[in-house]
Amino acid sequence: MLLVIDYGRGNLRSVEQALRRLGAPPRISSDPADVAMAGRVILPGVGAFGDCMDALRARGLIEPILDHIAAGKPYLGICLGMQILFNESEEYGQHKGLGVLPGRVIRFRLPGGGPLKIPHMGWNGVHHAGGEEARRLWEGIPDNEAFYFVHSYHVMAGRDGDVAGLTNHGGEFCAAAARNHVYGVQFHPEKSQNAGLRLLQNFIRNG
Repeated sequence: MLLVIDYGRGNLRSVEQALRRLGAPPRISSDPADVAMAGRVILPGVGAFGDCMDALRARGLIEPILDHIAAGKPYLGICLGMQILFNESEEYGQHKGLGVLPGRVIRFRLPGGGPLKIPHMGWNGVHHAGGEEARRLWEGIPDNEAFYFVHSYHVMAGRDGDVAGLTNHGGEFCAAAARNHVYGVQFHPEKSQNAGLRLLQNFIRNG
């Protein structure tokens, strides 16, 4: 079963429509039992990091998600769904994440403190990085292909090997992450036309 987790704030319908276009209609659920049964899980996320973690906790979803990942079953986090994989975020205070991958989430800022357009919004190229896990994610997608972004905070990965894609906005940042069968993308594949559909297809087939 392909499951899209509903925690009350995600961009569910766009993701569902994209998956249906690929012939892979998902179940959308906030039931922890469905997470436990799922073969593949997608967590789309919008909004604030702390609110997302609170909503997952209130629905009893954190432990099932961690158990799913620990069992080696594929997980794809989109936007905020990627960010919560890491240890913590500074968005509106300090908030703990799932801690699946080492690293933290910080607000965009230039090294010299100069002006930088925030949020980072629109189309931007993604440079491929990482190892075999990343290659499974990017299969059939050209290097530096453009994807659609909208976010004000980004991941600082604690381990270079977890970085699967890099994008530049005031400097390079982690636009995708991959380790074993855990994947995260900061951009929105469901809004990224053919390249985004191919990435979702790669997750379904290769994840």
